[in-house]
Parts: sequence; C-alpha cells; structure tokens
Amino acid sequence: MLISILITIVFGLIYFYIELPALNIHSAEFYTFVYLLCIVYCFSSILVSGFRAKGVKDFAKHLLKKCTVPVVVAVILFAVSVVGGIAGNVFFRAKSYAELLPVEQGDFAEEVEEVSWDQIPMLDETSANTLANKKMGELSDLVSQFEVDEESAQINYQDIPVRATYLNYGDIIKWWKNRDNGIPAYLLIDMVTQEVTVHRLEEGMKYSPSEPLNRNIDRYLRFRYPTKMFYDVNFEVDDDGVPYWCATVVKKTIGLFGGTDVAGAVLVNAVTGECQYYDIGEVPTWVDRVCSARLIMEQYDYYGMYQGGFWNSILGQTGCTKSTSGYNYIAMDDDVWVYTGVTSVSGDESNLGFILVNQRTKAARYYVCAGANEASGMKSAQGAVQQYSYQSTFPILLNIGGEPTYFMALKDASQLVKMYAMVNVSQYQIVAVGSTVEECQENYAAQLTKNGLTKTEEPEPEEEAEVTGRIAEIRSAVMEGDTCYFIRLQDEAVYYIINGREYPIATILNVEDKVRIVYQPSEAEILNGVSIERK
Repeated sequence: MLISILITIVFGLIYFYIELPALNIHSAEFYTFVYLLCIVYCFSSILVSGFRAKGVKDFAKHLLKKCTVPVVVAVILFAVSVVGGIAGNVFFRAKSYAELLPVEQGDFAEEVEEVSWDQIPMLDETSANTLANKKMGELSDLVSQFEVDEESAQINYQDIPVRATYLNYGDIIKWWKNRDNGIPAYLLIDMVTQEVTVHRLEEGMKYSPSEPLNRNIDRYLRFRYPTKMFYDVNFEVDDDGVPYWCATVVKKTIGLFGGTDVAGAVLVNAVTGECQYYDIGEVPTWVDRVCSARLIMEQYDYYGMYQGGFWNSILGQTGCTKSTSGYNYIAMDDDVWVYTGVTSVSGDESNLGFILVNQRTKAARYYVCAGANEASGMKSAQGAVQQYSYQSTFPILLNIGGEPTYFMALKDASQLVKMYAMVNVSQYQIVAVGSTVEECQENYAAQLTKNGLTKTEEPEPEEEAEVTGRIAEIRSAVMEGDTCYFIRLQDEAVYYIINGREYPIATILNVEDKVRIVYQPSEAEILNGVSIERK
C-alpha cells in the first residue's frame, strides 16, 4: 500500500506540474486528475502485490480488496459530476444563461465619440505583427536571441490605442543563456501612426509564457492560486510602462459546470513576479482586457438565443438573435470595448444592430442599426476596387458624422495596405475609398451629404430685446453696398444700426420721431438692430 501510494503521489506531482489542473470541483480538469490518480493507484496495487488471478471472480475480489477507497472516491465524484452537469443544463436553466450578460439599450451617436481622420486606428493584428517583426529585425542585440510573439493585443497606453506584444526566448539554449537577465524589452505599435516603439527595461521580464520551468507564467499562477480557474492570461502595460500579466479568473454560476463568468483578475508584475487578485469591480482602470472577447460572444449568444426561454429557441425562435462570425475592438473612454454585429438566427447577411462590451467591466450596450453585417461591408469595400483584387481587413466600427461606419484597410496579395474604405452600416451601397485615411474620410463625408445623411445643427436663435423712444440723433453710412442708419434715442448713449435696404422706413425718419426698435443686446456701443417701426 505504501509503495502504491508513493507511485500515485509521484505520478500526481508530475501530472500536476505539466498539466496544471485547477483543484476546484467546478473544473472538469479536476475530475480527470482525480480519476487518473485512482487508476494509477489501482494498477500499482495490483502490480506490486504479485497477485495472480485464477479467474475473473478472483481478480474482481482482489481488485475490490485493494482498491475499495479509490473506487468509492471515483464513483462519488462521477455521481456528483453527473448531477451537477444536469443541474446546469441549458434545458433547465435557460433563463439563467440568458442573464449572464445584462445588456442595456444605447444611443450610438451620443455614446460613441466621433473621431477625426488623424485619430483613426488603421492597423489590424496581422499588419501590427508584420511591423513588429520588421522592427525586431533592426535590433541586432535582440533578434539573435528572442522572437516576437505571434499575437498582439489592443490596449490603451497613456490614452493612445496601441497593440502590445512581447518577446519569447528563441529556443531552450537561448533561454539558458538569458534566463538570469530575463526578457529585456517589449514592443508597442501605435495603431494610428503605425510607429513601433521598443520599450527596453532596466530589469528584464522573468515571468513569461516561454519560460519552461517554474517561472512559466501559467505554472507560476497555478502554484500560487491552486484552486482558481484561469480563462486567459493577457499581456498588459500600465501607464508607467511596467509590463504585467493579467490572468482572468472565472467562476461557474449555473449548476456545477455551467454559466462561465468572470470573477476577477490576478495581476502579475512580469519583472518581479509580485501578484495581486482583484474582484471584477476593483480591477485598476489602466487594465484593458479582463473579459475575453470569446467569452463575451458566448454569453451574448446565450442572451440572444434564450431570452425567450428554451422552447422558444427551438420552436418559434421569436426574437432569437446571435452574434456575427467576427469581432473587433474600439478604444473609448480610456477602455477597450469589443464589438460585434447582431443578426437573426436564420443567418442572413444583414444586422439588426450591434453590441459594445467593455472588456474591463463587462458593461454591455446594444445599438439598434439595421444594415449590412461585417462580411457584407467587406464585400462592398472590395467591390469598389474590384479591378485591383484587394482584400479587406475585418472592419473597425466608427462614428463618422453620427453614422455607424465600417472602416477597413484594403491589402494586396503581399499583405501591404494600398487603400482605405468606409462603408455606411445602414446603407452599405454608400462606399468611399481613398489612398489615405484623410482622402477616404473626405470622400465619405461627400457621400453622406449627397445621400442626405449629413446632420447639420440648427443655429440657436440669438437673444432679442426692444426699446421705444424718440430719435435724438440719426446718421448714415454705406457698408458692404448697403446704406445703414445709426440711430440714437433720447436719454441713451448707444446707437442702433438699421439696414436701409431691409427696412426702407429708416430712410425717411427724422429727429423727434417716435420709433420702436428690436435689437440684439450686448455690451458694445453700437447694437445690431433687428427691426424698426414708427409709432
């Protein structure tokens, strides 16, 4: 028994070190881990006992004798998992699934700030990574030892939308050579100017995904938080340029395994390894990515499908919606918001509207805007330059002149950006292209005006007042081709200017005539007269 326990412990430690399962009854990985421990113990007990079965009955008796405890544990856990899984099934808990993501109605023109052409983020992930690798090739001291990670994340750094990416060790030998100093830099790619900045660190990052042993960020987190369930680990940079890892902590809210939701986040200083857990409402404002876009899309699809109940999602499907096949990000209010279109479950090529969800707080807003989905917008943009066979990037959603607008870069076969396009969401036949962002926006503004979509604000009426009295003095002068009359009333020091062409009666007025003048009040000595009449 001692030998079997020792073998099981050794196996468990090795498995835990490699696979890093959460020791939490809400985690499916935990059950797999315990089942494996039970199996290893049973086999070890049989092998080390030297028992030779004389038949199936003898083998069963021996197995029961040696493995009673692990078998009972496995059976109990299996029963718990089955009951917990059924309790969290969407058939019974459709309403609970629909309530995972509370969605509020929003006003797009009011809540999404308009951006000028010199503030539009132009880079998608592919282009940003290409620029990062190109910049890396210029750094002779880094390129031989490190590699740019193949993914980059959009964050707000000092109120500027950027894509942040980190470096990995080139291979195990290069890790061995550089492990004491760590990773010496990370890269930020400005999404507007496309400038790549290399941020060198006084002390290198000791904790990262490319560390093979205890400083591997996933292993480091698991050892310090063995019971927490992590969903994503994202690279973040605070406003002082300090690199962090933001590990999203999730919980199961429906039954035992259903209703995955964000509970909070663990922030790990990538240089020092200092850790701190925050609940979802207490995460520092400089953090941009706590709620994963994949999890947000999953929760919205639950909301769209089951808000009318389970049977409605199968039979009538009244009001059932789903997110479209892609998503992108918007920098707004110093946060990063993920957006996606909302379409009917029938899967047509039009949107009913779209949602914006804050990736730090999970605040969700729905905007009604019937129109083209993202794929149709991309086709419209490509159709405008079909002679070049350019391919469109996935669109960014912008507010241009109060209109929801898809903005896309158009690339050639070499993935080089050649042109830009804007497509109106509600009327996707309105398409504008340009070789620069400024030219594209100017062409789009012209298209909006042509189609009567430009919103012009009515000027506020100016304040008016009136005065009645006898004329004490009257003078005239020609101004811009019109004769204007300057009238001063008795017991007053100011003059009222009246246009003789608009009010001909002013040409026959004399001193001592009684008049009524409507004018615009001000502190000036000469006031603009609006109208005049003789009393």
